[in-house]
Amino acid sequence: MWKKLSSAAALALLLMPSAYAETVSFASEIIPLQVNDKTISHSIFNTVDELELAPGSYRLKLKYSDLYESGFDDHEVIESEPFWVTLAVEAGQDYEVTFDRAATVAGAKLFAQSPIVRLRAEGRQLEVPMPKATAPSVVAPSTIAPSTAAPALTAPTLMPANIAPAPAVSTKSAPAVAPVPQAGGNVSAAAMLEFWWQQATPAQRQAFLQKVQSQQ
Repeated sequence: MWKKLSSAAALALLLMPSAYAETVSFASEIIPLQVNDKTISHSIFNTVDELELAPGSYRLKLKYSDLYESGFDDHEVIESEPFWVTLAVEAGQDYEVTFDRAATVAGAKLFAQSPIVRLRAEGRQLEVPMPKATAPSVVAPSTIAPSTAAPALTAPTLMPANIAPAPAVSTKSAPAVAPVPQAGGNVSAAAMLEFWWQQATPAQRQAFLQKVQSQQ
């Protein structure tokens, strides 16, 4: 049987002064992980196998972990998923959490699928199965989810003060744009004028016409 490297009197949880707490010990294959909302800390060299609990009702989170020989100088670890049980501690009464250890690896694997642990009060021979329990409810931080996705925010486009924004171009019938006159070669002034006239906004065209008329 696998024995954990643990202190014989490891005290993992002290909810009240020791004068008012009772001892709950566990078989070496049954590992206590949590009491209500309090997590029990374990280490490789010190595994908790006893708890001191004040009288009252508790939810215990346990895990089954056992070691079996599967061949010459070979071993196999059988473990269960964590499970919850309830425990009622009476004043002046210590307890021991036990289980029926399987004789074979196959039996251990079957037990790990649905572990059943028993509780024995000190000084009594009767062992009773510990009722299964659900995990204590944990209130998660409140979050507000929008009903619709918020529109993405984009930074405004900065434009020089002396240049007006280009007018919106209809996608139905966009006017043809004259090709950009290429540098080098013989480019007529008329071609340049036509190109820049098509690039100008209505306001720029009007200002240009007024300037031409004033110079005539």
